[in-house]
Amino acid sequence: MSDSASPSSLDLSPLEQRLAELVAIDSTSSRPNAPVIDHLEPLLRSAGFETERQRYTDDAGTQKVNLLARRGEGTPALALVGHTDCVPFDPAWSEALALTPRDGKLYGRGACDTKAFIACAVEAARSVASRPLKQALLLVFTADEEVGCVGAKKLVDAKRGGARFAIVGEPTSLRPIRAHKGYCLAEIEVFGKEGHSAYPDSGASAIFRAARLLERLERLAKEVLQPDQDAAFVPPYTTVNVGLIEGGKAKNIIPGSCRFVLEWRPIPRQPVERVPQLLETLLVRLREEEPGFNARFEVTRADRGVDTSEDSAVIQFLQAQTGNAPQTVAFGTEAPQLTALGAQAVVFGPGDIQVAHQTGEFVPRAELSRCAEVLEAAITQFCG
Repeated sequence: MSDSASPSSLDLSPLEQRLAELVAIDSTSSRPNAPVIDHLEPLLRSAGFETERQRYTDDAGTQKVNLLARRGEGTPALALVGHTDCVPFDPAWSEALALTPRDGKLYGRGACDTKAFIACAVEAARSVASRPLKQALLLVFTADEEVGCVGAKKLVDAKRGGARFAIVGEPTSLRPIRAHKGYCLAEIEVFGKEGHSAYPDSGASAIFRAARLLERLERLAKEVLQPDQDAAFVPPYTTVNVGLIEGGKAKNIIPGSCRFVLEWRPIPRQPVERVPQLLETLLVRLREEEPGFNARFEVTRADRGVDTSEDSAVIQFLQAQTGNAPQTVAFGTEAPQLTALGAQAVVFGPGDIQVAHQTGEFVPRAELSRCAEVLEAAITQFCG
């Protein structure tokens, strides 16, 4: 059978067929993810796992589900963790929900981020179903990772999902990722006084005031944040970005308000509160310099990074299995939540993050197969 066969006659391995079943389910974050859980839960129960659903309603009123599947008694020695939600896809992408093999790759939304890891975790767990486990194994499949790791945070709030070691599925090209930066957001609003633009003294421009604040923020990032470095990262310091800004009502009205979103990605050892503290200091100074200056901010997300030692047994195991040295990345994952639950966490999985979140997302077939083998070996190593 040709590797570019039509979707109706695909020559897929059992593992690839499992991935095809998952890709066929539209689990865009704005939709309920229960269909994915409904598909996975019977597979795990038939392999001897006890399952538990954690349900919640997201901010849009949509029902979401986390699934915890456990085999064995006591604190789990190993947790395999994957998120079931995906980013949206272009309706014109015909392969989005139909896994398509071509040139040694498997194309489809979620093919690498992270339904490939989920398929590998499930098949690895089922492959050892007939073997007794000396220590417990836990599989955790979450909702809403793509919109803020919401499902994982619900687990932390409920103190559910703890394990000694955790392998968090993300596309890393089978490289063990031991550390990544945090991810934080703040919404800032600068106030002015509206007036006719022909008479500048009749008002105060919120946009000009915001510009002065932003100039100070940029200077602060270079002078205070950049010197505080961690050589394990590229770039080695906490980065700051303003990706969204809006203000004013019309071209001939002095703007009374300007709003922007501040993003910062702190290095793991730096408190996530560091940037808000510096921002508050800036606002105090601006108020002193301009008595009418007024602004407010609200931190809307404050996710810490993760920094697992290279000496951790789970990282050493994955390095030995793959031949890949542990690395760090700039993007966020659910590893900090698993760390908060007590695990030594590592991020690992098939596929490349550079092809995720775009039309034409794919996972290499060889990496998919190898990942399942590594996860099966991990279960044997840590659970007996």
